[in-house]
Amino acid sequence: MAWAALLAASSVSAAPIPVHLSQGGIVVAQVAPGSKVAVAGKPVRVGGDGTVVFGAGRDEQGPLKVDVTAPGGAVRHIAIVIEPRDWPIERVNGVPPQTVNPDPALAARIAREQAEVTAVRGRDDNREDFDHGFIWPVTGRISGRFGNQRIYNGDPKAPHSGMDIAVPTGTPIKAPAAGIVTFAKPDLYLTGGTVVLDHGFGLSSNFLHMSRIDVKPGDHLAQGQVIGAAGMTGRATGPHVHWGFNWFGVRLDPLLLPGIDKP
Repeated sequence: MAWAALLAASSVSAAPIPVHLSQGGIVVAQVAPGSKVAVAGKPVRVGGDGTVVFGAGRDEQGPLKVDVTAPGGAVRHIAIVIEPRDWPIERVNGVPPQTVNPDPALAARIAREQAEVTAVRGRDDNREDFDHGFIWPVTGRISGRFGNQRIYNGDPKAPHSGMDIAVPTGTPIKAPAAGIVTFAKPDLYLTGGTVVLDHGFGLSSNFLHMSRIDVKPGDHLAQGQVIGAAGMTGRATGPHVHWGFNWFGVRLDPLLLPGIDKP
């Protein structure tokens, strides 16, 4: 997608639905107001101005089928070609063994905590807080990329769900776009200090391993407002910010968000 064209407009939603999309990529597009849109057969929200958003997960093979029904009833079928990516293997050593293969009691705690986070990602507010693009929450070296296969202490685990940015403990974390805080807890077992910021239309950012949290659920933040501070709480081997991004349950690559300059 030509993000430069999007950013030259007054908002990022002034583009048509594309015919090509990268794995982990996001679509922020516009259809005729009053249209109905379905992605892979499932209806998605269309804003009053015709804004529609959706994404392709890490392992999406495509084609991703999008059906647009105009207000007059005409239907347009779009088959988005999904462009594959190479996913490197990332080895992380020195992680405490109990966090890699927890005992049953810890596993149950982890499952409960992850279920809480998953639940707030189902929110579908009619807010377009994402509409003016995104900024980096911190500036630093990218130490972990979205989608990389992670091997902890030699044990293969799920692909990395976000982007890690190496910064010192205490570095302020800024909201990459406006949004409402839907989750904020300081002591999750795997992710430590964890905040979820909902940007509307099913889009949300999550920040993990925080040393300090300055917000609470229900807070409506402006872009650039401080959320808290970087740290290495939970399962982490060094201070950094983990920035994850979701469209509902679909994990997307923050590096592909509109407004994010590539390093």
